[in-house]
Amino acid sequence: MKVLVIGSGGREHALIRKIGQSERVEEVFVIRGNEAMAREATVVDIAENDQEKIVNFAKDNQIDIVVVGPEQPLIDGLSDRLTAAGIKTFGPNARAAQMEGSKDFAKVLMAKYDIPTANYETIDNKEDALAYVKAQGTPIVIKYDGLAAGKGVVVAMDETMANEAINDFYAEEGAKVVFEEYLEGEEFSLMVFVNDDFCIPFDTIAQDHKRAYDGDAGPNTGGMGAYCPVNHISEKIIERTNNEIVYPVVEAMHKEGLNYFGILYVGAIVTADGPKVIEFNARFGDPEAQVLLRRLDTDFIELIEAVDQKQPLDLVWQNKTICGVVLASNGYPGNYDKGHVVEGYDYQKDYIVSALKQVDGQWVTNGGRVMIALGEGQDLQEARVNSYKLVEHIKSKGLFYRNDIGNKGL
Repeated sequence: MKVLVIGSGGREHALIRKIGQSERVEEVFVIRGNEAMAREATVVDIAENDQEKIVNFAKDNQIDIVVVGPEQPLIDGLSDRLTAAGIKTFGPNARAAQMEGSKDFAKVLMAKYDIPTANYETIDNKEDALAYVKAQGTPIVIKYDGLAAGKGVVVAMDETMANEAINDFYAEEGAKVVFEEYLEGEEFSLMVFVNDDFCIPFDTIAQDHKRAYDGDAGPNTGGMGAYCPVNHISEKIIERTNNEIVYPVVEAMHKEGLNYFGILYVGAIVTADGPKVIEFNARFGDPEAQVLLRRLDTDFIELIEAVDQKQPLDLVWQNKTICGVVLASNGYPGNYDKGHVVEGYDYQKDYIVSALKQVDGQWVTNGGRVMIALGEGQDLQEARVNSYKLVEHIKSKGLFYRNDIGNKGL
């Protein structure tokens, strides 16, 4: 079997590594990939938004299945284009991908089908938004309606923060913004493999760390680290999440005719009233994919085929804890410089790379989140220690990281 992965970040590096472990897979290709993936897949220099070239490549190379990693190609309809060309594609069509692409779309669906989430209001102009915040008060959660690479959410603890977010989000012509009630509780991430009215939820959850700095301080990012399993969130909560959120939303998407085929990421929070939805993504979380796929023992291709055929499958997990710490460029998620030399990386399996490239024989930074160090252990304490040893092995003046990844689990 030949598999093509779309994407170039850490999530896709984790995917090609996991897919390549399958005895069913003869060759893995990645578009556009990054140079750190070159020993584990054939890196193909085609832009992720060049749908015609991607389709032609898949045809010419007799690709059996395409796995779409990032959200933007899904929103842009790459799955629709590949499917129309007769190429099996794991990743939702453009309409279904609106579960991530539009916060308002997801909120309307949840309201219609009574899926537990925060109360909200969608507002399409700055004046009404300012008035709404003044009337509702703070804290309040403010979300840009479209894609924003994990950075389109502001948890405004006071009116000044809220007004700054409003000024930023409405700077774009025709912007829509979703205002949500602030929910107190512990957050977690649950991945669900979906085929229309059928699904296989992961029975292991991960916990992401969204804020840039220690103690959950600073701005939201795409994610600064993650770990799994999350033992202090009970099996009962996971069961409630499946029964009250996962199965109802899969049924709701089916009733709406979305024909969803791919990963549905459920970002949830444990409140006093039980689990509620914070957000949906139409693909694996990043960095959650890196820790979950490292721990998953089940063959990834076998899992996709089970979902495709709507056959139940018991997932098998390694009996260990995985902790991943992201190393990011100084200044991320704001402005940052590229090109800082990174020493200590030489394709080791304990690092997954998002944004490194080689210049004159040296690895240099090439993006915001640069790499993740994956430590494993018999428990979270051991996994944390091992992940931070790997972090310390990497030397660069251009990187920073959080020192408290996994602390909530301890």
